[in-house]
Amino acid sequence: MSGVRIEQSTPLVQLQDGGRFGVRHLGVTQGGAADWLSMSWANWLLGNALDAAVIEITLGGLELVVQQDAVLALAGADLAASLDGQPLVPWQSFAVCASQRLRFNHPQSGVRAYLAAPGGFVCAPTLGSASTVSREGLGGLLGDGQALHRGDSLQWAGVGGPVQQLAAEQIPDLSLKQPLDLVLGAQIGDFSGQALFDLFNRPWHLDSRADRMGIRLLGPVLQYQGAALISEGIPLGAIQVPPDGQPIVLLNDRQTIGGYPRVGALTPESLARLAQAQPGDSLRFRPVLQGDAQVRHLHLLNAFA
Repeated sequence: MSGVRIEQSTPLVQLQDGGRFGVRHLGVTQGGAADWLSMSWANWLLGNALDAAVIEITLGGLELVVQQDAVLALAGADLAASLDGQPLVPWQSFAVCASQRLRFNHPQSGVRAYLAAPGGFVCAPTLGSASTVSREGLGGLLGDGQALHRGDSLQWAGVGGPVQQLAAEQIPDLSLKQPLDLVLGAQIGDFSGQALFDLFNRPWHLDSRADRMGIRLLGPVLQYQGAALISEGIPLGAIQVPPDGQPIVLLNDRQTIGGYPRVGALTPESLARLAQAQPGDSLRFRPVLQGDAQVRHLHLLNAFA
């Protein structure tokens, strides 16, 4: 007996986990949950490994039928979820019974919700990970990079635990109210002084041209004055500036190398917040030192202890 059966889905409903590592020298990107904080809290609520396989639900459109009693967990965006028609808010685990229907509708806040199951959803790993990367045809339920489809059945690996919810002070602020932290990159000195002023003192808006590879930002033109670059490896969160001067934040499904200059890279916490933003949203950047970013990241990880 499967754990849940997919009744309705979209191409943006995928199995994800902590990502695929040790393969970038092969040209294979990492994938993984776009909002790693929400994925981790969903798994934490069930006592799972923080990077266990979950369902990443972007913008709603998912309906599941439960096929065995269990305790599941939900974190991240509020997608107006309901269980047999009763509202279901994120940041909690909850009991389900066989034949119940779980629906995710339209975003109320944020865009990506994470559904976790006891022990993580069962999926044969592809290159060490269940992460779905459609562009590369890797990962997912059948290992072919496909999103979850109607008729798919999923099982989980554990037995569950008590129902619980996060305390208010544990719930991360995934809004864009505060600036996103940007660790300065190697080419930062090759941008004009005006570009650097605008980068940190002007608002940026998310373009509709956005997916799991990257998000284009709209705002002042950033002028690069340095020499042409040879393609080099690209880290998660890198902010490239193509010739039109409009930066692109590179996300989990990005290419592994690139030749555009970079102003730097977002911190992991800032990436989680950006993953919950919608086209048209406004944001600002704040420069940080790499050491300060590492300390902040360790503080976030300690919250799961």
